Amino acid sequence: MSLIPWLRWNEALPRLSSRSPAEMVLETLMMELAGQMREAERQQRERSSAGRKICTGVDYSWLASPPRATYDLSPGERLQLEDVCAKIPPSYCGPAILRFRQLLAEQEPEVREVSRLFLSVLREVLERTKQEEEARRLTRQWSLRPRGLALATFKTRARIAPFASDIPTISEDVERDARPPPRTWSMPEFRAPQED
Repeated sequence: MSLIPWLRWNEALPRLSSRSPAEMVLETLMMELAGQMREAERQQRERSSAGRKICTGVDYSWLASPPRATYDLSPGERLQLEDVCAKIPPSYCGPAILRFRQLLAEQEPEVREVSRLFLSVLREVLERTKQEEEARRLTRQWSLRPRGLALATFKTRARIAPFASDIPTISEDVERDARPPPRTWSMPEFRAPQED
């Protein structure tokens, strides 16, 4: 029996990451972009080699070494992407990656188009977060609003008076002198408010 595992009791325990969630989201999204760009580059190489194979009829792929990455993001483009990635909430990181992968599978873009596609997905996610935040704010506003107040003010302002009218009619004098007919039981008696 080895005593080595027992002697490790004084080693430091593995620590949890001290990075903030925003930093982790930024790193995850940028790693996803880099991986998808490498994959798009590989697919582009395969398509070009398949095209050469069809044209020449000879396959020398076993002889050639795989070429190095040819496309890299410009510093300005990288900073722009990092800035937008930092604004993505952690709960939207996974859905953003899924949407990005879905668009890549549908469109099969060139390597240079991958970063623009990624930026459009990030902006779409940010727009969705703003819409959901607005909906939450409106829901909170409606739920905190007193319910009886609006109805009470409406009741005091509006009186139902279906027969009171300022429009003169032909038979106005007859209507004024005649006593109103008795109402049926199903209809309530409505009276115009008396103005003093």
